[in-house]
Amino acid sequence: MRLLFKNAQVVNEGQVVKADVLVQDGIIEAVGIDLTERSAGASRIDATGKWLMPGAIDDQVHFREPGLTHKAEIATESAAAAAGGITSFMEMPNTVPQALTQRLLEDKYERAAEVSAVNYSFFMGASNENMDEVLRTDPKKVCGVKVFMGSSTGNMLVDQRDVLEGIFKESPTLVATHCEDEATVRRNLELAKNKFGEQVPMAQHPIIRSEEACYRSSSMAVELAEKHNTQLHILHISTARELGLFNASIPLPEKRITAEACVHHLWFTDADYEKKGSFIKWNPAVKTRRDRDAIRAALLDGTIDVVATDHAPHTIEEKNQGYFQAPSGGPLVQHALLAMLEMVREGWIGVERVVELMAHRPAQLFRIPNRGYIRPGYAADLVLVDPAAETHVSRQGLLYKCGWSPFEGTTFHSKVEGTWVNGVQVWDGKNVLTQAGRHAGARLMFDR
Repeated sequence: MRLLFKNAQVVNEGQVVKADVLVQDGIIEAVGIDLTERSAGASRIDATGKWLMPGAIDDQVHFREPGLTHKAEIATESAAAAAGGITSFMEMPNTVPQALTQRLLEDKYERAAEVSAVNYSFFMGASNENMDEVLRTDPKKVCGVKVFMGSSTGNMLVDQRDVLEGIFKESPTLVATHCEDEATVRRNLELAKNKFGEQVPMAQHPIIRSEEACYRSSSMAVELAEKHNTQLHILHISTARELGLFNASIPLPEKRITAEACVHHLWFTDADYEKKGSFIKWNPAVKTRRDRDAIRAALLDGTIDVVATDHAPHTIEEKNQGYFQAPSGGPLVQHALLAMLEMVREGWIGVERVVELMAHRPAQLFRIPNRGYIRPGYAADLVLVDPAAETHVSRQGLLYKCGWSPFEGTTFHSKVEGTWVNGVQVWDGKNVLTQAGRHAGARLMFDR
């Protein structure tokens, strides 16, 4: 297979440059001005006036398979990711059964090999009882070990200090953490219940899952990582206070402690609970405008290293319940890149920085070889975006199995015109181009 992207505005490595990109058998062969003479036999894509970017790498999703497939499946959610310009994902272990053994973890890889439209990796889960299994994790084949230091979902809370010490000391690979202090959350929840009874307003969510809860847990994780020299990655930072735990002056390749921001914490604030209610109920909670603006600033100065989604679908019926019954989480992969590009339009971030945060830096942080950049010799994971088109979000256009989006009613002022994974087109701007026996996604490998 041979492809030539003609006259693209190539967004890559801090620049936007008009160039052609030539792809041969899934690998970028050349990037340059007028590659027509080198492209005999290639299919041509006219990219005039459009941004050509490396595909986004989402380091935190919940695709719900196995066991929770009434909410989502790897096939449906990876298709939505392809439509949103995400060409690689890393999925979390809190499925049913939970990925707490190497065999259960490998089952997920085998399923993804059958159905995933995009590249994939899966985190190994940690619990209070499975240290032997954690230690068997292959750092070259698995993105990391996930530790829930707050009981966000299921019974995967790791709250025994000796177990945490062991994981941080012995983990053979990167440790990714969900940080919320359980005791603080429970105390705040009891206060809310005493005040409101069973009718706790959704706007209480950031008060229950508070700044203090986040900071107590994140600071403990940093303390353990510094003690044991762990490669620690703290997921979905949601408060301004936590930012002081991270060092922006250290270059990413030298950092042992890194942080992630999620699109919903960059877009929504606590003022949106009145309109959106449970449909923006996440853990950690969407918090104040001050927190949101501080997280945005931290993306610009290098305090926070990557942007992800924490895509976590639930059915509409599940979300349309009261505070105690409605689960936390929502679907985001189909519009995460467009939301970030809308923020480019707002003027506080540049398109080059978006590509760095969603493609370059995830590849660098997780040490994914030959992906995340538009370079000769790299995999042709590419996204073509029309910055002059519009995308209106309605339920009719959603690919998520859950059938809803927190962005419903939003009009983004750009459009994903095409997505290629390993040189194979998987999205043409209207349709996902996958079928039985033809899935472009490959297992991510890691240079560790």
